[in-house]
Amino acid sequence: MKAIIVDDEKHVREGLLLLADWDALGIKTVLEAADGDEAMNLISEHQPEIIFTDMSMPRCDGIDLLRWIYESNLSPKVIVVSGYDDFKYTKNAIMYGSFDYILKPINPTELNETLSRAVVEWRQQNSARLSTLENTRAVLDHLLTNSLTQSSLPDRVTSQLNVQACKPYIIALFPMAGIVQAAFEGNAEQALETVIETCNDFLSKGNHQGVAFQNMNKDEEMVVLFWESHDVRKVIDLVVQNVKDKTNRTCAVVVGRSSDQLKDAYEFANNALATLDLRHLTVQANEGDHLDLVYLFDYSEEVKWSIQSGSIEQLERILDDIFGRIENIGHFTFGQLEIWEAQFAILKDHWLKEYEINLIDSVYRGNHYWDHNGQFSFSLFKEEKKKEFYELMKLVYDCKFLTEKNTVQMIEEYVRQNYQKDIKLQEIADRFFLSREYISRKFKQEYHETITDYVTKIRIEKAKELLGNPFLKIYEIAETVGYHNDKYFIKVFKKREGQTPKEYRSSLQSH
Repeated sequence: MKAIIVDDEKHVREGLLLLADWDALGIKTVLEAADGDEAMNLISEHQPEIIFTDMSMPRCDGIDLLRWIYESNLSPKVIVVSGYDDFKYTKNAIMYGSFDYILKPINPTELNETLSRAVVEWRQQNSARLSTLENTRAVLDHLLTNSLTQSSLPDRVTSQLNVQACKPYIIALFPMAGIVQAAFEGNAEQALETVIETCNDFLSKGNHQGVAFQNMNKDEEMVVLFWESHDVRKVIDLVVQNVKDKTNRTCAVVVGRSSDQLKDAYEFANNALATLDLRHLTVQANEGDHLDLVYLFDYSEEVKWSIQSGSIEQLERILDDIFGRIENIGHFTFGQLEIWEAQFAILKDHWLKEYEINLIDSVYRGNHYWDHNGQFSFSLFKEEKKKEFYELMKLVYDCKFLTEKNTVQMIEEYVRQNYQKDIKLQEIADRFFLSREYISRKFKQEYHETITDYVTKIRIEKAKELLGNPFLKIYEIAETVGYHNDKYFIKVFKKREGQTPKEYRSSLQSH
């Protein structure tokens, strides 16, 4: 096996080279690249199975590299190496199929555990790919799936389908999640096999120019590719009716615009799917229309603090606010659903890693938001998403309890980090979703003084450190520790220390 490390910082590359147990995992060659451009050339030439990449790099960054890997239809396991400050970049990682990410500074144990999982999963998936390719139908599905990124169908496909002229192309997409849940009790393989067989039987008997297949790069998606069809929508209606007769369920479907370029036809269908309103499956936005979307990342701080506080009431209030905003928009599209799922996965992973909770895969997955008819239910969606957040809250809160990092200690940490600011008790109460009275009482019990006195103590401690620098003026020190009036600072300092800042500095110099 081969691996490549992509990072513009040489010491990070050297660290990964030293810390990873390459030989034990069967990785014999480890390449290095300083940016995305250099990495693309090396990946094209050597086809490494494992890729480590930073996100923030000059010229060609990690996002561009991930996009290129995704669009090139490559199948390595990509591990993002990210600092907390780079977390804004990692939301793109999941969009392009990254395997995992590790945080800087690199922990050797976490590095090797992640690398080991990546190697095992690549080998399993590669074995599965080779096994699947032995089946003729699966081979065709793979070839058709790969063709979705090409300009036209390859000769091998047209010969197997026994067709010649295949333009223009029109693609219809059938997202299968609803039928999988409602008609096949979550068995996606059986659902796809049944529906694809039904579609292809209908297309062949009706002498229609088209083929149905499973998109091997997406979960629970069936694609119907048409060529030389003059009445595709009529055919699609008949296909949907056949599926309904077979499964007793109506499935969602979108049809893209025709194109002489197969990849463009697929992109048109994907754009149509992204704008399909899940609550009204016949309603689809016009091409080019702007649709408002709600992003979980916009609420990440509020949700994080409520989860850490353990307050179900506060968490529910935030979630109800988010759901209310979605309802006010008036639509809930497939694009919105994909954004929600992807961003929740990133936030969940980030928070669990922050608290060193190694139960990522066991957290409840709330995807049962399809009713008994296979139709999307917004009320079920809200229930499922709340369950996910409640379980996440329980894991985080239990971990905090076990490590004795309680809410009051987090407030102390917040106060210490923001001592230079004019911190208001109400601001703390709003941030931690607790009453001012509760915070005042608990803080004094834990630290034996009020928050105001505690802030003063921190400021004076910091001022005493700064007074050791003879080049700093008294008014500069006062400003640095949060006092905008140096005379008031001198007064507070003398009251607490029994001498003025100048006298304290003199005593330091005499010692």
